[in-house]
Amino acid sequence: MNLEKIKNTSVLIFQWVFICTIIGSLSGSASALLLVALEWAAQYRAHHNWIIWLLPIGGLGIGLLYHYYGSSVVRGNNLLLEEYEAPKKQISIKMAPLVLIGTIVTHLFGGSAGREGTAVQMGGAIADQFTSLFKLDASDRKTLIILGISAGFASVFGTPLAGAIFALEVVYFSKISLKSLVLSFLVAFIAYFTVEFWAVKHTHYSIPTTPEITIENLAWILPISILFGLAAMLFSRSTHFWGHLFSKTISYPPLRPFVGGLLFAIAMYFINTPKYMGLGVPTIVESFSTPSAYYDFLLKILFTGFTLGAGFKGGEVTPLFFIGATLGSCLSGFIPLPIAFLAGLGFVAVFSGATHTPIACTVMGLELFGLQNGIYIGTACFIAYLASGPVGIYHSQIVKGPKYHLYKKLKRQKLDNF
Repeated sequence: MNLEKIKNTSVLIFQWVFICTIIGSLSGSASALLLVALEWAAQYRAHHNWIIWLLPIGGLGIGLLYHYYGSSVVRGNNLLLEEYEAPKKQISIKMAPLVLIGTIVTHLFGGSAGREGTAVQMGGAIADQFTSLFKLDASDRKTLIILGISAGFASVFGTPLAGAIFALEVVYFSKISLKSLVLSFLVAFIAYFTVEFWAVKHTHYSIPTTPEITIENLAWILPISILFGLAAMLFSRSTHFWGHLFSKTISYPPLRPFVGGLLFAIAMYFINTPKYMGLGVPTIVESFSTPSAYYDFLLKILFTGFTLGAGFKGGEVTPLFFIGATLGSCLSGFIPLPIAFLAGLGFVAVFSGATHTPIACTVMGLELFGLQNGIYIGTACFIAYLASGPVGIYHSQIVKGPKYHLYKKLKRQKLDNF
């Protein structure tokens, strides 16, 4: 009996290690392809500024593609979260190529978007195919979705620890099994090293000077972290606002990105700067050494919310990095802390507030900026998380934990006072 149990356990372990290896390798390769394609798109766009005028055509193409061939996967990351919470139907593998094509088109023609959503959707679609291959039940299917999210996030940003924790935290930590926890870390590292194998490089950021841990310095963290949280709230609500406005005013979905692309191109013509197109990585890098303009983060919120709300594809996280880093950089003119330090805090804290994932963002900050900044990073991420309100970038995310209880209590007090 014991031998039979050991045999069955060994088979299960082998099965899940095999699944993690395949998901990690395929997701990592898909992310490597995405990173190379987006770099090519950014370089081509930089040398051919006129291409912005093709954004409406690109948007129409994306709209038609999803309307006629991708209606079942158009909800993207929200679909992954919905299927995790209440498993119903296996996610179609066509989610992966559709979001890849849509994201490349969005970036090539100058739309303001990110890349994390694309990598996570590709990872999730790849992972969910194992449901039917191995005839897995609903519980194991939840584990597969976590693995896909983990692999996609870890590989596209080069942060395996944060990727593993993000996948667990974004689907509501307390429901996570030990098996999912271990496998999430395993697949994250496999995906990460797959990108390394393909020799695709990630952008590196650094905080060269860390302030001493003093009462005065820690006191500054409170107000700036609240500002980071409010910026996250503004971004989330902006994205939802534009999505609702486009769906309400334009009934035929393919026309939404066409109209949005045309308006975006006109806006870029009058602004006359490529700063807010695409990922905005050069501006993020610059913000760590040169104070950003006070309006940079506001315009990125506006243009990214507009781009995604119109129906273009990509992600929200790199724009959140842009928003946080430029806001922190701008604050260096008023707050007696190093510019790179403030930009780095904003980089992860705004992300924390918009995704309700303070633990993953703290770990990401440690991976990117070093353990010496840990107290500051953890404090900023948690305060921004609390200050950003109950609405995040993902409609279908279930928000629990300290924020949930805080806002539930405030809402109850408001009703009682009324």
